Amino acid sequence: MGLTQDFFPPTSDLLEGGNQTSTFEFLLSGLSDQPQQQHILFLLFLWMYVVTVAGNLLIVLAIGTDTHLHTPMYFFLASLSCADIFFTSTTVPKALVNIQTQSRSISYAGCLAQLYFFLTFGDMDIFLLATMAYDRYMAICHPLHYMMIMSLHRCALLVTACWTLTSLVAMTHTFLIFRLSFCSKIIPDFFCDLGPLMKVSCSDTQVSELVLLFLGGAVILIPFMLILVSYIRIVSAILRAPSAQGRRKAFSTCGSHLVVVALFFGTVIRAYLCPSSSSSNSVDEDTAAAVMYTVVTPLLNPFIYSLRNKDMKAAVVRLLKGRVSFSQGQGLLLRNPR
Repeated sequence: MGLTQDFFPPTSDLLEGGNQTSTFEFLLSGLSDQPQQQHILFLLFLWMYVVTVAGNLLIVLAIGTDTHLHTPMYFFLASLSCADIFFTSTTVPKALVNIQTQSRSISYAGCLAQLYFFLTFGDMDIFLLATMAYDRYMAICHPLHYMMIMSLHRCALLVTACWTLTSLVAMTHTFLIFRLSFCSKIIPDFFCDLGPLMKVSCSDTQVSELVLLFLGGAVILIPFMLILVSYIRIVSAILRAPSAQGRRKAFSTCGSHLVVVALFFGTVIRAYLCPSSSSSNSVDEDTAAAVMYTVVTPLLNPFIYSLRNKDMKAAVVRLLKGRVSFSQGQGLLLRNPR
């Protein structure tokens, strides 16, 4: 199927046709059109996807099977790894299928489903990174009250709240896109996202754009500001610590999280909060930013957290060697990781 500017019937007309909506498709045009690059792109994306899933799954298994890592910090890290697996699985497998089959199509229902899960797991990453910053703040700035505040119940409640909020935000954005009509099949990206879908709509997208600006901006900027405030207080507390070894350990613990925050928020803010034009260079930059936060960051997270953390590295080695220690009748959050 070629990339043509065929008229895409309005959503309202499609719904009047009952099950006709399943016959209409979008065309994803975000990746290279050069035939000679398709094989390279397929191998590259396949390698990144396999390493991402394997690496994050290894993190989850290492944390779950090693009692030394049954602390709030690693509980949130395991949750982040799970979210990263789902996040990258929302977009990359479909891109791989399209590259392999030489087809860029995605059904209307499949596009909306991909949009919903992409927003859910993407926002979950944002909320979890903020939660992890709060956990580090409590561990370093309020160590005496840490175990009481960051109990198993509180940690589970925080993660549940993150999932609930992200689902509601994703549902709101997806419903607004569902109400739009579309004049073009061609989506200028390799997956269904808010900005590209609004660009090909022939409806008035002012409401959707305002919701994206304010709700989407709040979802990105509020956690980002909370992370900044947390780390300002953390750095202040670390600098007042009398022990040089304690300062090094605290900086090392927080360093991995800061690297992930910089990678993820840098590309997300570029993609969603910085205006872009319709020029080919801008589309290429948007696609590159999308690849960074949907594929590259989830790929790098396991390496960043495992290579910069001695406890995590040791747990992964023990898991690979089959020397794991399962907890027997113990709760998940037992130790103060400071």
